[in-house]
Amino acid sequence: MTEASFAPDAANARAFRNALGAFATGVTVVTIASSDGPMGITANSFASVSLDPPLVLWSPARSSSRFVHFAEASHFAVHVLPLELADLCGRFSRGGPGFDGLEVTFNPAGVPLLAGSLARFECETHATHEGGDHRIVVGLVTQVTMRDGEPLLFSRGAFGRFSAGL
Repeated sequence: MTEASFAPDAANARAFRNALGAFATGVTVVTIASSDGPMGITANSFASVSLDPPLVLWSPARSSSRFVHFAEASHFAVHVLPLELADLCGRFSRGGPGFDGLEVTFNPAGVPLLAGSLARFECETHATHEGGDHRIVVGLVTQVTMRDGEPLLFSRGAFGRFSAGL
């Protein structure tokens, strides 16, 4: 096994990104109501922050054409995707069709809700923080919906599944 050590800088941007990719994450779609209609974005930057009060975070990229809408939304929902809904990743990625042709419901704050998530966290924005080329959005969770199923994972630039046991 070869080990590499480097200072993360512009010359090593790809290597830094590859190192971050060694950490497997779940895959989410974050949805909001905006002045341009319902919006969604695929994100793997989701994490829990606190149980009391119930807080979660996610981080939209400044490079996204939808950044302003997501960074300034007062309410949002984070949908943790199951393996069988992997197609939603492309639907809510750059250039994807978004909500076109999808059946959705809306919560009382007008946030679009996707069916079939393993877990859905409906939130009101609690705080935002600058985070380099992203903004860190902390949400106060107001409603949770969950079901059984296999999570969709992302690691080293690819989607996959979890295999239990060592």
